[in-house]
Amino acid sequence: MRMHIVGRGCRTLPVVVWALLSIAHVGHATEQERPNILIAISDDQSYPHASAYGCRFIETPAFDRVARQGVLFTHAFAASPGCSPSRAALLTGRYPWQLEHAGTHASSFSAKYVAFPDLLEDAGYFVGFTGKGWGPGNYRDGGRSRNPAGPVFERHEDQDRPQGISDNDYAANFEDFLKRRPGEQPFCFWYGAHEPHRFFEKGVGEKNGGKLADVEVPTYLPDTPEVRSDLLDYGYEIEWFDKHLGRMLDTLEQAGALDNTIIIVTSDNGMAFPRAKANAYEYGIHMPLAIRWGRHVRGGRVVDDLVSLIDLAPTLLEAAGVEHPSARTGQYPMSGRSLSSILRGDKAGIIEPRRTAVFSARERHSSSRYANLAYPQRCMRTRQFLYIRNFRPDRWPAGAPQKYENDGALGPMHGGYHDIDACPTLDFFIARRDDPTIGRYFHLSVDKRPAEELYDIVNDPGCLNNLADAPDFAAIKKKLIAMFEDYLWKTADPRIVDGGDIFETYKRYSRIRQFPPPS
Repeated sequence: MRMHIVGRGCRTLPVVVWALLSIAHVGHATEQERPNILIAISDDQSYPHASAYGCRFIETPAFDRVARQGVLFTHAFAASPGCSPSRAALLTGRYPWQLEHAGTHASSFSAKYVAFPDLLEDAGYFVGFTGKGWGPGNYRDGGRSRNPAGPVFERHEDQDRPQGISDNDYAANFEDFLKRRPGEQPFCFWYGAHEPHRFFEKGVGEKNGGKLADVEVPTYLPDTPEVRSDLLDYGYEIEWFDKHLGRMLDTLEQAGALDNTIIIVTSDNGMAFPRAKANAYEYGIHMPLAIRWGRHVRGGRVVDDLVSLIDLAPTLLEAAGVEHPSARTGQYPMSGRSLSSILRGDKAGIIEPRRTAVFSARERHSSSRYANLAYPQRCMRTRQFLYIRNFRPDRWPAGAPQKYENDGALGPMHGGYHDIDACPTLDFFIARRDDPTIGRYFHLSVDKRPAEELYDIVNDPGCLNNLADAPDFAAIKKKLIAMFEDYLWKTADPRIVDGGDIFETYKRYSRIRQFPPPS
């Protein structure tokens, strides 16, 4: 029987009553007690899609175990709704607009922005990754000799898998990594699954026992059998990610290394559905997050603090007793703040009230507009509100409706929305766009948007009711704008300092499509 730690809109205490453990301060680690690190990152998974959050159609026993034996975060946010900039931000502890090329999709990643695996390796850690590290992009043109996540371990394959799932036997490659570790050297391993990234084998969820009736459809999607089936397939791929995580936890336990390993489980950005991934809306930036660290972190807690994934790098460096170079040089400091006081706390709820807002950003995602132009967005999330600034509202948010085909001919209308991953839900939207009900969701996903958007997330998690021009929210909006602009100025975001056209100049290494010039 599934045991939920927390459900939508309510919290229940864990079934198991955990004994109070003595709390060791995070950081100040000696040579003998430096923690190992396992960071597990799925590819395109939104909050609340794990069974620990009460999700009924997805079973994630490994994530649930980490949450039950550690801390489950309910308000964790990615620094970008796209994988490449989000991962760069996580690795460096800096927001995407502070990373130049690496702040946009499929570009380069300058070595001057140091990644935490490199710092840990310099401090004596054995580091490596399997699956998806930082990417897509070209790290060599940024002056790096390897992926910022570390050396790759991928000799083991799993051929017994559904279509659309990587042949990487992630858990076997983690075992290989541990076998190659010199002695008892502390380690840092990055498990980057390719799941649940598109594409999904159609119907794989039902084929493996999932039930359409159990699927919870977010309010920004229509509740139809087609969408339910697509969500069920997405859920199956999350379970695949979780299965390998479970094997890794077992491996650590069998090796006697589980309790001295910081285990972090999260995702890079939101689910690959319209109005989620590559969008600054709630389902694009709100992430699952659970952290376990044996006796150092009291388990069974649900924490509601607003945290960003850029907080992970300073947390891990502090736990390992490693100084960031900016402490000496003053250059390229981390914007993230260590989670140590939250992790070593002994209560649930909100622990650090000063965490009043988190930020996220996007620039170019796929090649989806004329001249490879971006759709620049910044957003600020407080406990109740999401404020979004669309810096170029004249552009199409999901991509221009038409593109040129490979033979140079102009393709059909609605064939160019490449900032939405190709999927059955998008196909369904396009085919039923003239339907009064489905058409509403289609237009919400692809139509041009105003310069400002404001949503009451507590009452509207699907971000359907824009309050930016509502008189009753004028005072709230004014306050949020002041906070938003103050932070972007302090962190020197080019979009607010000088317009940010520098982002349009960064080279893209992935495919560039051709679109008609704007009319």
